[in-house]
Amino acid sequence: MKKLTWTAVVLAASVTLPGAVTLAAAQDITIGVSISTTGPAAALGIPEKNALEFVPTEIGGAKIKTILLDDAGDPTAATTNARRFVTESNADIIIGSSTTPPSIAISTVANEVGVPQFSLAPLPITPAREKWTAVLPQPVPIMGKVLYEHMKKNNIKTVGYIGFSDSYGDLWLNDLKTQTGAMGGITVVAEERYARPDTSVAGQVLKLVAANPDAILIGASGTGAALPQSALRERGYKGLIYQTHGAAAMDFIRIAGPSAEGVIMAAGPVMAPEGQADSALTKKPGMALNTAYETKYGANTRSQFAGHMYDAFEVLKRVVPVALKTAKPGTPEFREAIRKALLSEKEIAASQGVYNFTETNRFGTDDRSRIILTVKNGKYEVVK
Repeated sequence: MKKLTWTAVVLAASVTLPGAVTLAAAQDITIGVSISTTGPAAALGIPEKNALEFVPTEIGGAKIKTILLDDAGDPTAATTNARRFVTESNADIIIGSSTTPPSIAISTVANEVGVPQFSLAPLPITPAREKWTAVLPQPVPIMGKVLYEHMKKNNIKTVGYIGFSDSYGDLWLNDLKTQTGAMGGITVVAEERYARPDTSVAGQVLKLVAANPDAILIGASGTGAALPQSALRERGYKGLIYQTHGAAAMDFIRIAGPSAEGVIMAAGPVMAPEGQADSALTKKPGMALNTAYETKYGANTRSQFAGHMYDAFEVLKRVVPVALKTAKPGTPEFREAIRKALLSEKEIAASQGVYNFTETNRFGTDDRSRIILTVKNGKYEVVK
């Protein structure tokens, strides 16, 4: 049996004198964060962890205590972490995880015990998840539509698919079939899957190349998205290759190398806020995050995944003051107040989109949350 390990890091906390009991201490807001800082999804989890350096440590006069645990992308570990947050730390909010399977696991716990969850990965929202789960990344249908429209404009008639053999891969394959089927004129002629830890996709790529579709969509995230990208070019595939917003990071270019040239990638506006109009609500938070992030970690280190973590706190900056008017942290009433404030607050501006959550729309974003990127001469460029 796989041994589960974790590391807890308290990133911010109130300090009181020995023996003192203060109102401030009682009003600390505890946020449990479970992300993948090790394992196959570390390329997502590390920038998410880094982004915690640039989020507020106090909101609405209440101090924020953030407890960070690593789930290594394992749903079982993510479940354990979520339960620890609830039982040991009385968490008011849970953030996580970095990829879809462990985020689903956390959602199950959050909705079972009644704690607001901010997922950093897209996940299927069922009626059982609607009450307590909010999703920061853009929903697959919004990001998929802009890719399929690009295919239509470029006269793509046939498309192949290769993606993760998990719920993230399922989301994209199902969306590809649904939306292109409704649009008409595009046929999915081949589909292949691979596991996140795989180091070779040679067999799958050979089948895709043999099918010779006009374009191929890769439904993967993090560094794992670069594996089929490189393999397809190495095997001589000449058609367009499309990538999802799960690949939108500098690590993709670093690992895919020359094979990344010409890729068409859906991404959030945080990857290029400089080109946005001053009136765009996503420009100011995107510039703020990227300036802080690249000042510390170097030029061209910005990350879609750092944006998701940052945006969780941009949302909290709006909803926490509302919740504090009616309830104190550490109570079921406060968690319910957070949930209700998510529904009452509108046009919440963040780096990746403008959020308007409803009881049934748990993603809350619209077309303002997406751009298209390509890679030219080893750098991302916005496709106009």
